[in-house]
Amino acid sequence: MEKYFLLLFLYFLNVFASTSPCPVYDSLVQCFSENKIPGDQISKILYSPQNPSFTNVLESYIRNRRFNVSTTRKPNTIITPTAECHVSAAVTCAKKLGIQLKIRSGGHDYEGISYVSDHDFVILDLFNLRSINVSLDDQTAWVQSGALLGELYYRIWEKSNLLGFPAGVCPTVGVGGHLSGGGYGNMIRKYGLSVDHVIDAVIVDANGRVLDRKSMGEDLFWAIRGGGGASFGVILAYRINLVPVPPNVTVFNVQKSVDQNAIDAVFKYQQIVDTIDSDLFIRVLLQPITVNNTRSVRATFIGLFLGDGDRLLSITDSQFPELGLKKPDCFEKSWIDSVLYWSNFDNTTSPSVLLNRTPDKVNFLKRKSDYVKNPISKSGLQSLFDKMVEIGKVGLVFNSYGGIMKEIPESATPFPHRAGNLFKIQYSVNWDDESEEADKNYINQIRELYSFMTPFVSSNPRESYLNYRDLDIGIVDDPKNSFNQGKVYGVKYFKGNFDKLVKIKTKVDPDNVFRNEQSIPVYPFSGRKV
Repeated sequence: MEKYFLLLFLYFLNVFASTSPCPVYDSLVQCFSENKIPGDQISKILYSPQNPSFTNVLESYIRNRRFNVSTTRKPNTIITPTAECHVSAAVTCAKKLGIQLKIRSGGHDYEGISYVSDHDFVILDLFNLRSINVSLDDQTAWVQSGALLGELYYRIWEKSNLLGFPAGVCPTVGVGGHLSGGGYGNMIRKYGLSVDHVIDAVIVDANGRVLDRKSMGEDLFWAIRGGGGASFGVILAYRINLVPVPPNVTVFNVQKSVDQNAIDAVFKYQQIVDTIDSDLFIRVLLQPITVNNTRSVRATFIGLFLGDGDRLLSITDSQFPELGLKKPDCFEKSWIDSVLYWSNFDNTTSPSVLLNRTPDKVNFLKRKSDYVKNPISKSGLQSLFDKMVEIGKVGLVFNSYGGIMKEIPESATPFPHRAGNLFKIQYSVNWDDESEEADKNYINQIRELYSFMTPFVSSNPRESYLNYRDLDIGIVDDPKNSFNQGKVYGVKYFKGNFDKLVKIKTKVDPDNVFRNEQSIPVYPFSGRKV
């Protein structure tokens, strides 16, 4: 009798699909049913464009307004799994139907790769898979990919104020993309990258199988720790090692104008940034400003020190006096309160704000990245400041390297940007104007500054950071030439690790089920053994 009703259900579904405005959605519903997902679950996790909640679900995790305009192509269906079997069915059905599957965890990917495409596509949105289980016994945690960094930090703090995790400073970033692309934050010089602390993972592969580290094998486990998980499968969860943090850390924020020797301070920063005490991380923001109708550049030095203010001052007084750090500039806080400080919350804010999934504001934005291996001269910095004033709105963020990053081999994970780098640059521009003219103007501004910086940054290849996605450095738009096109951006993101990633990709996903504009390509068919 059950078989009879199933056949009857599929019959009426096929009749309905012949006149339905959503043939992809209908095909997915049928495929999910064939994969033994109950109908009441299907109706709750699959959203067609005709569903009244479709737009809200789509826009809830769009973090770049450039990809949320009327001309932006929308997905055929959004899948919001609540269980592993739903993800397996999504992969199996996307492969069967030949439709592109976009995987989204937090939506902070700068180019919207997880939720836009020029082709027919569906979104697999993991926001329901957000559980976090912290174990004090072995100081580890299992965290699902749909959780946000702020939620992870909060759940760690709930259990202990002496443990933390080295990851990003923006609390609404999704764990899935952040960790699979490398992941860094203000403890990078002490503890390295987020992926350096991933000890297990659960992934759905191109055949819909649910695998852990043991069953996926060490090659695939290596690839998803910095090679971009969305090229290899759907990462459901990570097991991470937590790290010790002192009862109190010290934070500071020092601003310097050009008249206050900003150039001297930035120049000295480059001399000491990779060798100074690894408990200290200093980020430098260079921002064009207008004061008394005069355009200039301000340098802001934001720091986290894993210790007390007195020890911090003894370090900066002797090695970085140009910073001019004084006792009143130093604020000693618990680690969780330092997370709030770096997220620009005031002193009265409760850590519970980290559970808020909605950012205060979503901008139009563009980002790019570079790596600096040799100090920029004072004359070079002066020319940079002048160029920033000339261009208009684009800012730069310098993120310091050195410390333990110099000790970890480039091949330890797919992320290769380790020793030899003084700092990473993030180019940043935000705007609110919705016009096409504004979009063109600000994109041209950031590209102009990026071009200007060519003599000062890495070369052959000019390195880039995967989690600062930048489609300017290359895309795949010709499936027949995907390997050659993919190598253009691949060597910039992964350097010598690119070939190994391609080899693993070709082995575990030869049909290129998991693909996007900057995914790892497969080898062209040539009888090559992988």
